[in-house]
Amino acid sequence: MSFIQRRRFLWMCFLAGLVLLGLTAAFANGTTLARLRFEELAQQSSAVARLRCLGSEFHWERGELWTETRFEVLERNKGLLSGIVTVRTIGGTSGHLHSHVDGVPIFRSGEEVYLFLWERPGEPYRVLGWAQGTFRIARSEETGNESVTQDSALLPLFDPRTRTFRHGGIRKLPVEIFQLKLRKALQGEN
Repeated sequence: MSFIQRRRFLWMCFLAGLVLLGLTAAFANGTTLARLRFEELAQQSSAVARLRCLGSEFHWERGELWTETRFEVLERNKGLLSGIVTVRTIGGTSGHLHSHVDGVPIFRSGEEVYLFLWERPGEPYRVLGWAQGTFRIARSEETGNESVTQDSALLPLFDPRTRTFRHGGIRKLPVEIFQLKLRKALQGEN
């Protein structure tokens, strides 16, 4: 192999490596969530409630973009909540800038959710475990029955006990059964 052929081969390897690195970065998820069991969510949360999203506002704080979403409280399961609750999440949209963190829930005005919340004194609530503490409510157009799906049901979560990533979580569980499961988990903490 001549010097020119070797140099051409090395340049091709370098460029192929750059393309591979770029593709990996484009499709990789950067957030790793450690799995929280449903009972752990119930025990560690400050409040649990069924809420209806009223809308969101975005603002900058110390160089980070934050979203503050207002919710109407429809049902209180744990904690002392007023009629309107503000929940803060990292990320959002400001003008032409968009900040997204994998696993952080994004809420739409009018949607109903069950949220497992925690608070710091003097600050808005936050969602415990991000996608793990967010349970979206869907209503069947045919039957009118409601079901609950956990946001993290679609995300790979790290299970520290088995030291592996796996999919899990609640999917399309009827609301009545979810409420029973929630009551049982909340009774278990007493």
